[in-house]
Amino acid sequence: MSFFYRYIGIDYSGAQTPTASLKALQVYRADRVSLPVEVQPPPSSRKYWTRRGIAEWLVEELQGDQDTIVGIDHGFSFPIRYFEVHRLLPDWPSFPDDFQRHWPTDDDHVYVDFIRDGLRGNGADRMDNARWRRLTEERAGSAKSVFHFDVQGSVAKSTHSGIPWLIYLRQKLTDKVHFWPFDGWEFPPGRSVIVEVYPSLWSRGFAREERNQDQHDAYSVARWLRQADLDGSISAFLSPSLTPAERTLSQVEGWILGVM
Repeated sequence: MSFFYRYIGIDYSGAQTPTASLKALQVYRADRVSLPVEVQPPPSSRKYWTRRGIAEWLVEELQGDQDTIVGIDHGFSFPIRYFEVHRLLPDWPSFPDDFQRHWPTDDDHVYVDFIRDGLRGNGADRMDNARWRRLTEERAGSAKSVFHFDVQGSVAKSTHSGIPWLIYLRQKLTDKVHFWPFDGWEFPPGRSVIVEVYPSLWSRGFAREERNQDQHDAYSVARWLRQADLDGSISAFLSPSLTPAERTLSQVEGWILGVM
């Protein structure tokens, strides 16, 4: 028995501003009977998706009654060391709000680098260290730290630009969605689920065909979510083999779906 009816894969980008049209932002959607297809942004003068546009589209998509799992390619939280250094409660629901106050990367005209360079926000009061890694990144092996900027394969900009939009989704969708594993490792029936993903875990397992890398990453996320749900293997991935202490830690740091 499958949990979901629809499967959405999002390849994220932290480039430019939240209202910039970015070729690297890609969305694919599948359902129980159909393989993933690319979702185009709503008609406008912009050719590609914007981060704001994806957030607004997700709110519309998840308002309905079709249970959906959404995989987004950026970190949802930070290593526990970050919480300790900045004397924050190890409590994920309050973390994005504190982060956004210092890193307002959802403001229309703000680049991540504006905050890094001290031109906007107060990122200096929430400094981090590229050597800090989450447990899930260590277990994934090749996954880079959410603080490792300016290197190939980095998710740092995507993470720092994407976290404020999680607040937006949470506020708009309230009890329609379950942020896994922060809201619990198990989710109640009737809720859509939003998870962090790492496309490199799956992208080599599917033929690339005519897709570029960003398209293929989003496609691979939606395709794997669908496949794992329909064959029943997703249950094990939603409940990875962790000690009780590791489970508690990961409800603060987050977990990448697919890492066992």
